[in-house]
Amino acid sequence: MARLTQAIKNLTRLTSLSTRVLADNLGATAFVQRPPSYTLPAFVGTVGVAGYFAGGFAPSETSRIDKITFPADTKTTLSATLTTGRAQTAGMANSATAGYFGGGSDGSPLNGIDKITFPADTKTTLSATLTTTVTELYAMANSAVAGYFGGGQDGATNNYSRVDKITFPADTKTTISATLTTARRAGAGFANSGTAGYFGGGRETARISGIDKITFSADTITTLSATLTAAVSFPAGMANSGVAGYFGGGDPGTNIIDKITFSADTKTTLSATLTSNVSGLRGMADSGLL
Repeated sequence: MARLTQAIKNLTRLTSLSTRVLADNLGATAFVQRPPSYTLPAFVGTVGVAGYFAGGFAPSETSRIDKITFPADTKTTLSATLTTGRAQTAGMANSATAGYFGGGSDGSPLNGIDKITFPADTKTTLSATLTTTVTELYAMANSAVAGYFGGGQDGATNNYSRVDKITFPADTKTTISATLTTARRAGAGFANSGTAGYFGGGRETARISGIDKITFSADTITTLSATLTAAVSFPAGMANSGVAGYFGGGDPGTNIIDKITFSADTKTTLSATLTSNVSGLRGMADSGLL
């Protein structure tokens, strides 16, 4: 009887243990949740892998894709190229899976979307396209869920407020019902992955300082009460996902870096500045887990 009682106690103890899997966008890490008397080591995620720069003027439109490998920060040029040489495109990534470059101009506005599949860095062109040909557009991604291309210009004088959504992994395109506060182009975007994306600055008929927020759970758009320190076009944007996003530089030439803290969407201006007044720059971040 004593042996049976002990066996029941042991079985109860075993069934109280659980196995959990924590996954970030770069893979999965499993650990066993031990009994309360066992102290678990801190969970440490995998750091980022690489960043990619594509297209631009050199001195005409180029199709080249350069890759910066983390953490050594070495540069290689992919054998894969964009479908055509293009500038003023927008890029976003489904981390650990693929990156996407959409729209831009090869002399005329484009609606194609090129996909770089990780880790082989092969290029394919999606069958899905942006709703219209567009250049100087915004982009950001809710990694593992969907990417968003918004705003832009048709190459004439028509700006757009539309936001196209590429749903992962099927790479299907829909246009969300919400639109940007105004039709705009030439701004920057970044995302607090899993929560919301932000499109800031740009041009309507004049430069703007406003920041639109797309909340991912319902694809709704609101305008932050916080604004950029100055009305700018062609700023750069990047994010430390889960913490804060940054807008830097922009036309007519500034070295200011504004920080949007995600917990309350408040804006502060860094005491640090860019090395010089600059516009038309681009940004990216190695956010560690994301």
